[in-house]
Amino acid sequence: MDGNNDRSVGNIMNNPKTEESILEIRNLSVARSGVKVLENVSIDVKRGEFVGLVGPNGGGKTSLLLTIVGVLKPQNGEILVFGNRPADNKSLGMVGWVPQAAANIPKHIHITVRELVSLGTLNHKNYLGKMSTYQKRRVEETIQMVGLSGVENVDVSKLSGGQLQRAVIARALASEADFLLLDEPLVGVDRGSRNSLLKLLDNLCHDFDKTIMMVSHDLTAITQTTHRIIYLEGVVQFDGPTEFLPDLNELASIRGIEHVHSNTHVVPEWVKSPERESP
Repeated sequence: MDGNNDRSVGNIMNNPKTEESILEIRNLSVARSGVKVLENVSIDVKRGEFVGLVGPNGGGKTSLLLTIVGVLKPQNGEILVFGNRPADNKSLGMVGWVPQAAANIPKHIHITVRELVSLGTLNHKNYLGKMSTYQKRRVEETIQMVGLSGVENVDVSKLSGGQLQRAVIARALASEADFLLLDEPLVGVDRGSRNSLLKLLDNLCHDFDKTIMMVSHDLTAITQTTHRIIYLEGVVQFDGPTEFLPDLNELASIRGIEHVHSNTHVVPEWVKSPERESP
Protein backbone atom coordinates (compact mmCIF):
# COMPACT_ATOMS: atom_id res chain seq x y z
CA MET A 1 0.00 0.00 0.00
CA ASP A 2 1.37 3.40 -0.96
CA GLY A 3 0.96 5.09 2.39
CA ASN A 4 2.92 8.19 1.43
CA ASN A 5 0.57 8.83 -1.50
CA ASP A 6 -2.69 8.04 0.28
CA ARG A 7 -5.42 10.19 -1.24
CA SER A 8 -8.42 8.14 -0.15
CA VAL A 9 -11.92 9.60 0.13
CA GLY A 10 -11.53 10.35 3.83
CA ASN A 11 -8.28 12.23 3.34
CA ILE A 12 -9.61 14.21 0.38
CA MET A 13 -12.63 15.37 2.39
CA ASN A 14 -10.41 16.75 5.11
CA ASN A 15 -8.47 18.99 2.74
CA PRO A 16 -9.62 22.62 3.03
CA LYS A 17 -10.26 24.62 -0.14
CA THR A 18 -7.54 27.06 -1.05
CA GLU A 19 -7.09 29.95 -3.44
CA GLU A 20 -4.68 27.84 -5.46
CA SER A 21 -4.90 28.50 -9.19
CA ILE A 22 -5.61 25.27 -11.07
CA LEU A 23 -5.75 26.89 -14.49
CA GLU A 24 -4.05 30.10 -15.64
CA ILE A 25 -4.62 31.32 -19.19
CA ARG A 26 -3.14 34.56 -20.51
CA ASN A 27 -3.89 36.08 -23.93
CA LEU A 28 -4.45 32.67 -25.50
CA SER A 29 -5.02 32.34 -29.24
CA VAL A 30 -5.64 28.99 -30.93
CA ALA A 31 -6.13 28.09 -34.59
CA ARG A 32 -7.61 24.94 -36.14
CA SER A 33 -7.03 24.15 -39.82
CA GLY A 34 -5.70 27.65 -40.27
CA VAL A 35 -8.81 29.31 -38.78
CA LYS A 36 -8.47 31.17 -35.49
CA VAL A 37 -11.03 29.77 -33.02
CA LEU A 38 -9.81 31.47 -29.83
CA GLU A 39 -8.34 34.94 -29.60
CA ASN A 40 -6.84 36.77 -26.64
CA VAL A 41 -8.56 34.55 -24.04
CA SER A 42 -7.56 35.05 -20.40
CA ILE A 43 -9.07 32.87 -17.65
CA ASP A 44 -8.16 31.92 -14.07
CA VAL A 45 -9.78 28.94 -12.35
CA LYS A 46 -9.28 28.31 -8.62
CA ARG A 47 -9.37 25.00 -6.79
CA GLY A 48 -12.89 23.87 -5.94
CA GLU A 49 -14.66 25.98 -8.57
CA PHE A 50 -17.42 24.57 -10.77
CA VAL A 51 -17.19 26.52 -14.03
CA GLY A 52 -19.78 26.33 -16.80
CA LEU A 53 -18.53 26.96 -20.32
CA VAL A 54 -21.28 28.08 -22.70
CA GLY A 55 -21.57 29.72 -26.09
CA PRO A 56 -22.71 29.05 -29.67
CA ASN A 57 -21.54 26.19 -31.86
CA GLY A 58 -18.09 27.00 -33.19
CA GLY A 59 -17.43 29.38 -30.31
CA GLY A 60 -14.29 27.51 -29.23
CA LYS A 61 -15.52 25.66 -26.15
CA THR A 62 -14.23 22.20 -27.08
CA SER A 63 -11.10 23.77 -28.57
CA LEU A 64 -10.37 25.36 -25.20
CA LEU A 65 -10.69 22.00 -23.43
CA LEU A 66 -8.44 20.34 -26.02
CA THR A 67 -5.84 23.06 -25.45
CA ILE A 68 -5.98 22.54 -21.69
CA VAL A 69 -5.21 18.82 -22.10
CA GLY A 70 -2.46 19.55 -24.63
CA VAL A 71 -4.08 18.16 -27.80
CA LEU A 72 -4.13 21.61 -29.43
CA LYS A 73 -1.15 23.96 -29.22
CA PRO A 74 -1.48 27.70 -28.58
CA GLN A 75 -0.75 30.04 -31.45
CA ASN A 76 -0.04 32.82 -28.97
CA GLY A 77 -0.28 33.36 -25.25
CA GLU A 78 0.35 31.11 -22.26
CA ILE A 79 -1.56 28.34 -20.50
CA LEU A 80 -0.57 26.69 -17.22
CA VAL A 81 -2.31 23.72 -15.59
CA PHE A 82 -1.25 23.14 -11.97
CA GLY A 83 1.60 25.53 -12.71
CA ASN A 84 2.87 23.43 -15.62
CA ARG A 85 2.36 23.45 -19.36
CA PRO A 86 -0.48 21.20 -20.64
CA ALA A 87 0.31 17.45 -20.66
CA ASP A 88 3.50 18.02 -18.64
CA ASN A 89 4.71 14.90 -16.83
CA LYS A 90 4.63 16.80 -13.52
CA SER A 91 0.83 17.03 -13.68
CA LEU A 92 0.23 13.66 -15.33
CA GLY A 93 -3.07 12.15 -14.18
CA MET A 94 -4.20 15.33 -12.42
CA VAL A 95 -6.53 16.33 -15.27
CA GLY A 96 -9.48 14.11 -16.13
CA TRP A 97 -10.85 14.57 -19.66
CA VAL A 98 -14.37 13.27 -20.36
CA PRO A 99 -15.20 13.99 -24.04
CA GLN A 100 -18.67 13.69 -25.56
CA ALA A 101 -17.83 10.28 -26.99
CA ALA A 102 -16.66 8.85 -23.65
CA ALA A 103 -19.99 7.15 -23.01
CA ASN A 104 -20.33 5.78 -26.57
CA ILE A 105 -18.94 2.36 -25.76
CA PRO A 106 -19.49 -0.11 -28.65
CA LYS A 107 -22.25 -2.59 -27.84
CA HIS A 108 -20.07 -5.58 -28.75
CA ILE A 109 -17.60 -4.69 -25.99
CA HIS A 110 -18.62 -6.24 -22.67
CA ILE A 111 -17.06 -4.60 -19.64
CA THR A 112 -18.29 -4.16 -16.09
CA VAL A 113 -18.46 -0.89 -14.21
CA ARG A 114 -15.50 -1.91 -12.03
CA GLU A 115 -13.44 -2.86 -15.08
CA LEU A 116 -14.25 0.43 -16.81
CA VAL A 117 -13.30 2.47 -13.75
CA SER A 118 -10.12 0.40 -13.33
CA LEU A 119 -8.94 1.64 -16.73
CA GLY A 120 -8.46 5.03 -15.13
CA THR A 121 -5.63 3.68 -12.97
CA LEU A 122 -3.55 2.53 -15.96
CA ASN A 123 -0.46 4.47 -16.97
CA HIS A 124 2.81 3.89 -18.81
CA LYS A 125 4.30 2.22 -15.72
CA ASN A 126 1.63 -0.34 -14.85
CA TYR A 127 -0.34 -1.09 -18.01
CA LEU A 128 1.12 -4.61 -18.21
CA GLY A 129 1.14 -5.40 -14.52
CA LYS A 130 -1.39 -6.17 -11.80
CA MET A 131 -3.19 -3.44 -9.89
CA SER A 132 -1.68 -2.58 -6.53
CA THR A 133 -3.70 -2.75 -3.32
CA TYR A 134 -3.83 1.04 -3.34
CA GLN A 135 -5.18 1.15 -6.90
CA LYS A 136 -7.85 -1.45 -6.12
CA ARG A 137 -8.93 0.57 -3.09
CA ARG A 138 -9.01 3.73 -5.18
CA VAL A 139 -11.31 2.08 -7.71
CA GLU A 140 -13.73 0.95 -5.01
CA GLU A 141 -13.71 4.38 -3.34
CA THR A 142 -14.32 6.10 -6.66
CA ILE A 143 -17.27 3.84 -7.46
CA GLN A 144 -18.68 4.74 -4.05
CA MET A 145 -17.96 8.42 -4.64
CA VAL A 146 -20.10 8.56 -7.79
CA GLY A 147 -22.94 6.53 -6.29
CA LEU A 148 -22.54 3.31 -8.28
CA SER A 149 -22.07 0.92 -5.35
CA GLY A 150 -24.24 -2.12 -6.02
CA VAL A 151 -23.80 -2.09 -9.79
CA GLU A 152 -20.01 -2.41 -9.92
CA ASN A 153 -20.28 -5.89 -11.45
CA VAL A 154 -22.97 -4.96 -13.98
CA ASP A 155 -22.09 -4.74 -17.68
CA VAL A 156 -22.05 -1.08 -18.72
CA SER A 157 -24.41 -1.88 -21.62
CA LYS A 158 -27.11 -2.47 -18.99
CA LEU A 159 -26.72 0.96 -17.37
CA SER A 160 -29.00 3.95 -17.82
CA GLY A 161 -27.61 7.05 -19.54
CA GLY A 162 -27.07 8.76 -16.20
CA GLN A 163 -25.34 5.75 -14.67
CA LEU A 164 -23.04 5.42 -17.67
CA GLN A 165 -22.03 9.08 -17.39
CA ARG A 166 -21.25 8.49 -13.71
CA ALA A 167 -19.11 5.50 -14.69
CA VAL A 168 -17.02 7.42 -17.23
CA ILE A 169 -16.60 10.27 -14.71
CA ALA A 170 -15.46 7.66 -12.17
CA ARG A 171 -12.89 6.40 -14.66
CA ALA A 172 -11.45 9.92 -14.86
CA LEU A 173 -11.49 10.26 -11.08
CA ALA A 174 -9.72 6.93 -10.63
CA SER A 175 -6.65 8.49 -12.22
CA GLU A 176 -6.61 10.78 -9.15
CA ALA A 177 -7.66 13.71 -11.30
CA ASP A 178 -8.30 16.90 -9.34
CA PHE A 179 -9.43 18.88 -12.39
CA LEU A 180 -12.29 17.44 -14.47
CA LEU A 181 -13.04 18.67 -18.00
CA LEU A 182 -16.49 17.56 -19.14
CA ASP A 183 -17.74 18.10 -22.69
CA GLU A 184 -21.56 17.90 -22.89
CA PRO A 185 -22.00 15.25 -20.16
CA LEU A 186 -25.80 15.78 -20.12
CA VAL A 187 -26.39 14.65 -23.72
CA GLY A 188 -28.57 11.54 -23.80
CA VAL A 189 -29.32 11.70 -20.07
CA ASP A 190 -32.99 11.78 -19.01
CA ARG A 191 -34.28 14.57 -16.79
CA GLY A 192 -34.28 12.64 -13.51
CA SER A 193 -30.78 11.29 -14.08
CA ARG A 194 -29.61 14.74 -15.21
CA ASN A 195 -30.54 16.26 -11.84
CA SER A 196 -28.77 13.43 -10.02
CA LEU A 197 -25.65 13.80 -12.17
CA LEU A 198 -25.50 17.57 -11.62
CA LYS A 199 -25.83 17.02 -7.86
CA LEU A 200 -22.94 14.56 -8.03
CA LEU A 201 -20.73 17.12 -9.79
CA ASP A 202 -21.62 19.76 -7.21
CA ASN A 203 -20.75 17.32 -4.41
CA LEU A 204 -17.39 16.55 -6.02
CA CYS A 205 -16.51 20.24 -5.73
CA HIS A 206 -17.84 20.84 -2.23
CA ASP A 207 -17.04 17.52 -0.54
CA PHE A 208 -14.03 16.23 -2.45
CA ASP A 209 -12.31 19.50 -3.42
CA LYS A 210 -12.44 18.75 -7.14
CA THR A 211 -12.38 21.50 -9.77
CA ILE A 212 -14.71 21.17 -12.76
CA MET A 213 -15.06 22.91 -16.11
CA MET A 214 -18.15 21.72 -17.95
CA VAL A 215 -19.32 22.51 -21.48
CA SER A 216 -23.09 22.35 -21.95
CA HIS A 217 -25.77 23.73 -24.26
CA ASP A 218 -28.32 23.22 -21.48
CA LEU A 219 -28.25 26.79 -20.19
CA THR A 220 -31.02 26.13 -17.66
CA ALA A 221 -29.18 23.23 -16.06
CA ILE A 222 -25.81 24.96 -16.04
CA THR A 223 -27.16 28.11 -14.38
CA GLN A 224 -28.75 26.00 -11.64
CA THR A 225 -25.52 24.16 -10.88
CA THR A 226 -22.28 25.98 -11.62
CA HIS A 227 -20.63 28.61 -9.46
CA ARG A 228 -19.42 30.62 -12.41
CA ILE A 229 -20.14 30.89 -16.12
CA ILE A 230 -17.84 31.76 -19.01
CA TYR A 231 -19.60 32.71 -22.24
CA LEU A 232 -17.18 32.01 -25.06
CA GLU A 233 -17.53 33.02 -28.69
CA GLY A 234 -13.97 33.08 -29.95
CA VAL A 235 -13.35 35.62 -27.23
CA VAL A 236 -14.66 35.74 -23.65
CA GLN A 237 -17.96 37.65 -23.81
CA PHE A 238 -18.82 37.10 -20.13
CA ASP A 239 -16.99 35.66 -17.13
CA GLY A 240 -18.56 35.94 -13.71
CA PRO A 241 -20.81 34.45 -11.02
CA THR A 242 -23.70 32.45 -12.43
CA GLU A 243 -26.30 34.76 -10.92
CA PHE A 244 -24.91 37.69 -12.92
CA LEU A 245 -25.17 35.98 -16.31
CA PRO A 246 -26.98 38.42 -18.67
CA ASP A 247 -30.46 37.40 -19.84
CA LEU A 248 -31.05 36.27 -23.42
CA ASN A 249 -31.77 39.79 -24.71
CA GLU A 250 -28.57 41.12 -23.13
CA LEU A 251 -26.56 38.19 -24.52
CA ALA A 252 -27.95 38.90 -27.98
CA SER A 253 -26.89 42.53 -27.63
CA ILE A 254 -23.40 41.51 -26.50
CA ARG A 255 -23.15 39.29 -29.59
CA GLY A 256 -24.36 42.09 -31.86
CA ILE A 257 -27.62 40.34 -32.74
CA GLU A 258 -30.68 42.54 -33.23
CA HIS A 259 -34.29 41.43 -32.86
CA VAL A 260 -35.69 40.79 -36.33
CA HIS A 261 -38.84 42.75 -35.46
CA SER A 262 -36.88 45.76 -34.25
CA ASN A 263 -37.62 49.13 -35.91
CA THR A 264 -33.90 49.80 -36.17
CA HIS A 265 -33.19 47.42 -39.06
CA VAL A 266 -32.72 48.92 -42.50
CA VAL A 267 -34.83 47.80 -45.48
CA PRO A 268 -32.90 48.00 -48.76
CA GLU A 269 -34.30 50.46 -51.33
CA TRP A 270 -34.72 47.75 -53.97
CA VAL A 271 -37.09 45.90 -51.63
CA LYS A 272 -39.25 49.02 -51.08
CA SER A 273 -39.31 50.03 -54.75
CA PRO A 274 -42.51 49.17 -56.65
CA GLU A 275 -40.48 49.07 -59.84
CA ARG A 276 -38.39 46.04 -58.86
CA GLU A 277 -38.44 43.19 -61.30
CA SER A 278 -41.06 40.49 -60.86
CA PRO A 279 -39.75 36.97 -60.36
